[in-house]
Amino acid sequence: MAKLQHTLGMFINPAREWQRIRDEDHSFYKVYWTHVPLLALIPVVCAYFGVTYQGWSIGSGSVVRLTPDSALILCVAAYLAELAAVHVLGWYINWMSQSFGVEGEARKRHYKGTALAVYSAIPMMLAGLILLWPELWLVAGVFIVAACYSTYLIYQGIPIIMNIPKERGFIYASSVITVGLVLAVVVMITTVIVWSSGMGPIYVS
Repeated sequence: MAKLQHTLGMFINPAREWQRIRDEDHSFYKVYWTHVPLLALIPVVCAYFGVTYQGWSIGSGSVVRLTPDSALILCVAAYLAELAAVHVLGWYINWMSQSFGVEGEARKRHYKGTALAVYSAIPMMLAGLILLWPELWLVAGVFIVAACYSTYLIYQGIPIIMNIPKERGFIYASSVITVGLVLAVVVMITTVIVWSSGMGPIYVS
């Protein structure tokens, strides 16, 4: 129930929820492994059914789908990429804490950065529900909104979780956003490499 409350709280009252998370004392396992593996399934499972059964079209063109085997390979790769991205982002937040004057318990508890990465990624993962209907304009619109809200959560959460002034937290959060964008580019490049190695999508009409 507590996990669900944190998830809902990120949309109802994120400032209060960040304060609650800051006051908790959980291990890395509690924060990461009880949230990310399950939440990361939402976009990949929805994408699998969306691209194999629903399909998509561009303009007035015919509906295009992927073969189940092809879609499965891509979805598994996407799932692993999600797990890695959240983990790396959490590690970076923890590592950069010393550069932004984070002191005391906030610095000692390494899971704080992990919590920031995990809970700020929730909007992006929940947005994956839209992949059940993989119309390009709809998917792009929903994920842009989700990315904006995730960015907002990071900017709001870092000063609270790390217990630093908002001015310093803004710079800290900006560096985190930059790393998040770099991770996104790395994932895209990796996707291109996978496709070019013969594991790319196989289409059916």
